[in-house]
Amino acid sequence: MKYLSVSEIAKKWNVSERSVRNYCAGGKVDGAFLTGKTWNIPEDAQKPDRANQKTAAPATLLDVLSAEKKAKLPGGIYHKVQIELTYNSNHIEGSRLTHDQTRYIFETNTIGLEGGAARVDDIVEAANHFKCIDLIIENAKRPITEAMIKELHRTLKNGTTDAREPWFAVGDYKKLPNTVGNMYTASPEEVGSRMKELLSEYHAGKEKSFDDLLDFHYRFECIHPFQDGNGRIGRLLLFKECLKHNIVPFIIDEELKLFYYRGLKEWKNERGYLRDTCLAAQDKFKIYLDYFKVKY
Repeated sequence: MKYLSVSEIAKKWNVSERSVRNYCAGGKVDGAFLTGKTWNIPEDAQKPDRANQKTAAPATLLDVLSAEKKAKLPGGIYHKVQIELTYNSNHIEGSRLTHDQTRYIFETNTIGLEGGAARVDDIVEAANHFKCIDLIIENAKRPITEAMIKELHRTLKNGTTDAREPWFAVGDYKKLPNTVGNMYTASPEEVGSRMKELLSEYHAGKEKSFDDLLDFHYRFECIHPFQDGNGRIGRLLLFKECLKHNIVPFIIDEELKLFYYRGLKEWKNERGYLRDTCLAAQDKFKIYLDYFKVKY
């Protein structure tokens, strides 16, 4: 083995001699050893990475959301998603909280009220929905399972008035028949098998198109597996799958609500209604991504 001096290595690596000595002293150069005060460095030693080397910027929206969530970064796209998805998804299901109240709960973990009262369940479900969004970010790359779906429901409905009712199964499938609009849904006895069938067929193909995600959402809402909270759980799963498959996600707001419901109702006969509605919502979400300079 041939050994080189500090000065020879400095020229080879195009760094200062001081940097080479620091690398050696820090144990970052394999095979380097001291003879007296002189470093002997293997000729084929590799230059260590600099400690302050910049890390690569997050490549996808999921990467950015995960990084900002971990850093508890205020005012970024993670912050925006938490407020907009929670406010809009709860609002179209009847929550009376304002956008500002929703934002205030997220930012301060308190509730500020002006000019009136708020329903406790609306406050609890807003706080719970923030936790659900964290769950879908943390589990975005994992396949959807029944256990994951039930955990989202348990998180969303925990501590609500419904959760105290004996007929309401928190984190489990419904016990009583229910409808959505004027549409009949799966009976409680059918839900388990229908959900297994849905997940099995959905996971049969690895590559997912936009329509594949919408079809899964439609079928989930037709089953309506829970006593309440189906719309919000369905939209959370839809957002999760967009993140997983690097598809621009979207948020259904009040302006698009009726078009969204029409799209679900007509999906079997005409897919264009729901597709176009969700594409319009996707265009709105792209405005957020452009503002925060997140690539898509």
